[in-house]
Amino acid sequence: MFEVDPNTVLAWLGEAADHLTTFSQYRLHDVPVLKVQLDELFAVRSEGEKLQDREAEAREPVQHSPAWIWVAIDPVSKLLLAIDLGERTLAMAQRPVHHVVQVLAPGCVPLFLTDGLKHYTTALLTHFGQWVQPPCRRAKGPVPKPRWLPQPALLYAQVVKRYRCRRLACVSQRVVFGTRAGVKQMLASQGWHINTAFVERVNLTIRHHVSAVGQRVLTACKSAEGLHQQLHLFQTYYNFCLPHGSLRVPLPQRRPTKGNGTAKRWQPCTPARAAGVIDRVWSLREVLLCRVPPWPQREGL
Repeated sequence: MFEVDPNTVLAWLGEAADHLTTFSQYRLHDVPVLKVQLDELFAVRSEGEKLQDREAEAREPVQHSPAWIWVAIDPVSKLLLAIDLGERTLAMAQRPVHHVVQVLAPGCVPLFLTDGLKHYTTALLTHFGQWVQPPCRRAKGPVPKPRWLPQPALLYAQVVKRYRCRRLACVSQRVVFGTRAGVKQMLASQGWHINTAFVERVNLTIRHHVSAVGQRVLTACKSAEGLHQQLHLFQTYYNFCLPHGSLRVPLPQRRPTKGNGTAKRWQPCTPARAAGVIDRVWSLREVLLCRVPPWPQREGL
């Protein structure tokens, strides 16, 4: 219909995804973050191989398997810190937390808010833990073995949702690491409470922008590799190119437009600009044409 071959689009998507992944790694580092929300988004991907012709495609139905999109966001600046694709396992939970650690500034330990998935506890304890030597309780006897405990600055709370007959029955908050007073003090500056509403809102934005996340859609990128590429494209576009309505800044004076429209009252702002990563709103063309130099890597990651 548009006189564009799907194979050409897929080839461009693969090259663009590699460049945008490098661009995000170059720009998103040493970011001071106070709060992080993590969640998983359910998606369906195809497991079948690419068929040679339409007759074979009609003869052999494509198999589908469930997948989960792991998302980490800064609720203050709405910056999408990490996005990944995989199953709900402990090994997969370690990956988004590791990506968040690579983005954070040195020595930054934010407040983490997640759902009731137990794998987050182990993943956070792995990255934000330290060896502690317990004191000896007796004058004689063996010395206690060191224990791996969370850092004193680590604060982690969960929003536990319980369902009954596929309907939400109750919601409770639970503090895993730290104290409830410390968690409330971190959230009191914005007037918030323990919740994961911001990352759940980003999940809806992902469904609107990434067509392959839908369960019944006509898209050529239903495989794991194609879905990875679309997610990397969305992350860069969301952080650097898409203005967020809640982040807009009022102008000191109304700016007249070139036509007869109403004068502008607000200055658009993207999550990357709100986080201090960039100083203006970038276009997708500028991001794709940007040459990325090698960036310094921190030791110990």
